[in-house]
Amino acid sequence: MRIEIWSDVVCPWCYVGKRRLEKALAGFEHADDVEVVYRSFELDPTAPRHGHELSTGVIARKYGRTEDEMRDMQQQLIDLAAQDGLDFKLFETVHTNTVDAHRVLHLALETGGPALQRELKEALLAAYFLQARNVGDHDVLTEVAAAAGLDEARVREVLAGTEYAADVAADIAQARAYGATGVPFFVVDRLYGVSGAQPAAVFSQVLEQAWTESHPVLQTVGGDAEACGPDGCAI
Repeated sequence: MRIEIWSDVVCPWCYVGKRRLEKALAGFEHADDVEVVYRSFELDPTAPRHGHELSTGVIARKYGRTEDEMRDMQQQLIDLAAQDGLDFKLFETVHTNTVDAHRVLHLALETGGPALQRELKEALLAAYFLQARNVGDHDVLTEVAAAAGLDEARVREVLAGTEYAADVAADIAQARAYGATGVPFFVVDRLYGVSGAQPAAVFSQVLEQAWTESHPVLQTVGGDAEACGPDGCAI
């Protein structure tokens, strides 16, 4: 079974949703047979490539709030994320473009498969939300990617050009085709879509339903009747 997750590395609900899915997978009997792949989504493609302005003020202006109001809302999210074991530093994060982070995530997928991509995804989310690092900065991206297991020289080569930009655009186009207007957005076996950071119980339900549909149990009809067994027939 494959789960594709459209998300952004500066999306707090994406991190919360990731943890909740992981909790559901931890209790799923067939978790070893589940492949998780991350797809690109940009919350703000117009954000500066090397932004330095704190996110609080940018988001407040975008939604017509005062910075104090936005901090109150962020604090509520900080408290909620803590319930899933995440120590968000939302007041310290910067508003930055994420296309380069997504390009490196595609590099990880191509060179090391879903496992390496998942390792890098977690590292980038942690860098941004738990350490308040600028994941739009190439030096930060290179350091985080190399620590996750990618070749440093290859990462710098990708960041210096436009490799995987088409893959990022294709992911975003697919999200629109699915009707996804926000993230996180989870697609299970290309049959079930789950929007938002749902509770772990919802993910568990979807996992069970998708597994049952793709691995149907044989329904036996009729009662017991005469048949030959493994040792042959008794007549």
